[in-house]
Amino acid sequence: MSTLSPPAAIIPWMRNLATRALAFSLNMPEPLLHSTGVFVFAQVQAVESSVGKRLCPIRLLRQLLVLCHRPAR
Repeated sequence: MSTLSPPAAIIPWMRNLATRALAFSLNMPEPLLHSTGVFVFAQVQAVESSVGKRLCPIRLLRQLLVLCHRPAR
């Protein structure tokens, strides 16, 4: 007998159903769908990390201070 409450027991079942439905609609096997999802997540995470470093508020403040303290030509 499962110790999960009924709504909590439905979540894994719904996730599997959604995965199978998406794999069927894209005409690809479930493991390939899972691997593709992991790859896409890793790529998005890498892009967000690189953009996050460029838009860091402390780094932008330092760049602004450097620009403000440059002597005029």
